[in-house]
This record gives sequence, C-alpha cells and structure tokens, in this order.
Amino acid sequence: MEAAAEYERKLEAPEGFELPDLGGEPLEPRVFTSVYYDTDERSLARAGLTLRRRTERGRSLWQLKLPSADSRLELEEAGGPAAPPSSMAKLLTAHLRHGPVAPVAELRTRRTGSLVDRGGTTAEVTIDDVAVMDALRVVEEFVELEVELKDGKPKQLDVIAGELEDAGARRTDGTPKLFRVLRLVPDAPPDGPLAALRARLRDQLREVLAHDPGTRLGRDPESVHDMRVAVRRSRALLRAGEPLYTNDVTTFAGELKWIGEKLGAVRDLDVLIERLRGESSDLTGEDEKSAKTLLRTLERRRTAARTALLKALGSDRYFALLDRFDAEVTGLAPSEDDVSLDDIAARQLKKLRKRVKATPDDPADDELHSLRKTGKRVRYAYELAGNDAVVKQAKKFQDVLGEHQDAVVAEEALRALGASSPDRAVVAGRLIERERAHRRDARKVWRKAWKRLARTTT
Repeated sequence: MEAAAEYERKLEAPEGFELPDLGGEPLEPRVFTSVYYDTDERSLARAGLTLRRRTERGRSLWQLKLPSADSRLELEEAGGPAAPPSSMAKLLTAHLRHGPVAPVAELRTRRTGSLVDRGGTTAEVTIDDVAVMDALRVVEEFVELEVELKDGKPKQLDVIAGELEDAGARRTDGTPKLFRVLRLVPDAPPDGPLAALRARLRDQLREVLAHDPGTRLGRDPESVHDMRVAVRRSRALLRAGEPLYTNDVTTFAGELKWIGEKLGAVRDLDVLIERLRGESSDLTGEDEKSAKTLLRTLERRRTAARTALLKALGSDRYFALLDRFDAEVTGLAPSEDDVSLDDIAARQLKKLRKRVKATPDDPADDELHSLRKTGKRVRYAYELAGNDAVVKQAKKFQDVLGEHQDAVVAEEALRALGASSPDRAVVAGRLIERERAHRRDARKVWRKAWKRLARTTT
C-alpha cells in the first residue's frame, strides 16, 4: 500500500469560469471514474474520510484519504471491485464494526489544468468538470477547482489560490463534495446550552473516528495526538457541563479515561523521543552513540505501548465505547438549573483563578502540572461558549505549562535511563541540564501568561 501526503486548496468555479493564464505548463487532460464507498450510516463521510475506487485508462486503484495535520494522507492499493483491500479494511475496523461498505456514488471527472511554479514551489492547478452518474445517466454536474502541491512549501498554495480568486473563483464553505452528492446535511446550529454541549461532544466522537484509522496505520504521530485530544476534551466537556444535565456519566467517563490512557502512553513517548532527538542532535562521538542508545530504549518502549494500544482498539470494549458514545450524549437529560455556557466557562475560570492565587512563588512541579490541567478545562469551556479571545490566551497558558511538564518528564526519563551505565549517565546528565534550562524558562513566564489570560476575561 503506497502512501503520500496531499496538500491542497479547493475552490468553487462560477458558471463560465476559465483558468487564468498562470504561466505554467499545460497538463495532459484526464478522464477518470470514481466509485465512492461508505457504510449505511455514512460513517466515513461524516468523519471526513474518503474511500473510493478510481478507474483511469483501464487501471483501477483503491484510494483511502485520511486527515493528517494540515494535509491529508492518501493511501493507494490495487484491488478488485467487490471490496476494499484487506489492508484498508483493517484501518477502517471501527467504521465497519456494524457492516461492510457499499458503493454510494459514482463520479465521472474530466480534468484539465497546468503545472505552475511560484517561488520554487510547484503545484498542479486543475479544473474538474464532474458528472454524478446513475448507471449511464448524468443526474448532476458541477465544477471544482483544486490547487495541489507537487513540490515545495504548502504556504505557496495560498498565493496561487489568491490568483484564482482574483480571476473570480471562490473559497469553498468546507463542505466536502461527497456531502453534496450524498445529500448529507451538516448539523443545524444548536439551540440552547445543553444542545451546544451535545453538539460539541458529537464533534469529539467524529474526531475520534476520523483519526482512528491513522492511529492504526501508525505513520503520523499526530493521529494519536488528535485522537487523544478528542477523548480528553470529551471528558473535560462532560465535567464542565455537569450543571446542564442530571445523568450519572461516571462509567462512561471512566471508559473514556481508559482509552485515553492507552493513547497517552504512546503519545507521551512520541513527545519524549522527538524532544530528545532534537536536544541530542548536536552531540558527537561517544556522546552521540550513548544518546542513540537512550533513544533506542525509548523506541522499544513506544513499540510496546503501541502494541497495547492496537490491542485496545481491536477490543469489544472499545467498540462498545463507540456505540455507547452517541447514546450517552443523546440521553443527557436537562437539569432544572438556569445555567448558560458563559456561566459554565466562568466557573472553570474561577477555579483556575483560585488555584493560581494559592500557588506559591516557587511551586512544586506537580502543582504546575495541576494548574495546566485546570487551564485546559478553562480552554475547553470557553471553546464551548464561543469566546475565541479567551481560548487563544488559555491555549498559550496551557502551552507554557506544557513545556514545563515536558521538561520535567524528560528529566525523569533521562535520570532513569542514565542509571543503568556510566556512559549513559554522562550524556543523560548533559541532556538533563538542557531540560532544566527549559523548565526554568517556563517557570519565569507562566505567571505572565496567566495575567494575559486573566485580562481577556475582565
């Protein structure tokens, strides 16, 4: 199975739109047919995943697109029309737990365009004339513009997209074209605080399902990170939103904690490994060899943690959690308290303010870690309330204390790793000094970050 990161910008082309002269080389025109697959519940489309079988010039390939940071990861593999290749199906285990995929749409595309260069960055600018097919009958037609990076810096895509906008193209509203073809309607804006909480929790379930395949694949550490964030945010939202509902969600929250810990074991090692790689990159000679030995030990631990995570993701317990998630959210019964989302956010901020006030001038490491977790709950509560200014400062506060915690964890790991041999102890000691410097830097600025956060709420 081949994989490639895909960086692109999509635009809408008004009627009669023609590609402007961008000074590029014309691309050979293409015609291809894409059959899209999904479950009865349209689980893939709703999670932002794309599974299709594309046929061009007699050659067919299955393609699976997964979200990946600021890009999408496209996987390709040959296979017959009956079902996706087993390697792809395994990645979609969570989505296929109630039944297989089936064809849901067929699109025939005629593509023209050019290869352009902007500042050493090359991109394909294409215009697609798309026909939605029902057997041999065309039932709908539309035009789509796309700028796809071939080589260079993704930022330059915005420059090219801007030139297309100057020629009359429009940025899309972000609704995938498959939503349009399948007549999938985005969720209506929530009406009331409890509805907003439900909507936000459902967003987290979609995020879990969106990043589940990438986590199973294991190519991009950000998939584990994003999945873990969605699980953590779900727990924080349930906790912050308690005044809005009467249900006992203890067991449900406990299951979220369980899968969050499995994800966290891998993510924490990803962060530690990447951190130590960066800190040791300038070492030479015996120090470099010792550092590589330390990293190999951590990589073995990460392999073991990933094995445990994959076992959890393949368990009935995990599938039961996914099934339970929407039922729990839908079943949240409203309380009689007259509480707004702003009230909920203010309560979380009050808790943080109280903890900051009680924090001594030279707090223990675990005190700052606890402050970070409280700050994270503030951020999520203000996300729910829709206050972007506070969210921005809460994230900065969280990041400062996160850097402190990463340095603390790295020092603890290095101390343990260095204890096994004198050679390791020497290089571990040098790396520990660097981590202590990061820790000191974070301690100098965290109160400033808090003051900026506090000012946005007054």
